[in-house]
Amino acid sequence: IRDRVSTQSTGFFLSLPSMAEASVKKGSVQTFGRKKTAVAVAHCTKGRGLIKVNGCPIELIQPEILRYKVFEPILLVGREKFNQVDIRLRVKGGGYTSQIYAIRQAVAKALVAYYQKFVDEQSKKEIKDIFLSYDRSLLVADPRRCEPKKFGGPAARARFQKSYR
Repeated sequence: IRDRVSTQSTGFFLSLPSMAEASVKKGSVQTFGRKKTAVAVAHCTKGRGLIKVNGCPIELIQPEILRYKVFEPILLVGREKFNQVDIRLRVKGGGYTSQIYAIRQAVAKALVAYYQKFVDEQSKKEIKDIFLSYDRSLLVADPRRCEPKKFGGPAARARFQKSYR
């Protein structure tokens, strides 16, 4: 019985194409953006310009005040660069603001990676230079994290007030 099970399972796994082969056939790249504890994963494929965040169009992102932050990569390089790709994003963790910053980073990195892999190096370099000259955090993650609290005080660095009497 064991021999039969092992041959069946190995035969099954050998018939499946690997994830790398599937992404090359379909023409997709996967990137991520981070801010504090928020993580946004962008899946960029050849398409017609759709950008969706957790299944919702990017135009409906809340809060409204921070919506322009998400549109920055699109406004910087122009909508025509995004018209040939579809980007689907999944966002988890953090607060509203951190998620917005993670989304904008993931979108910018996804476009650069897509152009590098499927278009040409020259246009990828142009896009990358535009993003870096505007704001480095569009492509490079911010390493700052919350410092853990220590004993002897109410916060990470603050100490309890000293009393002599």
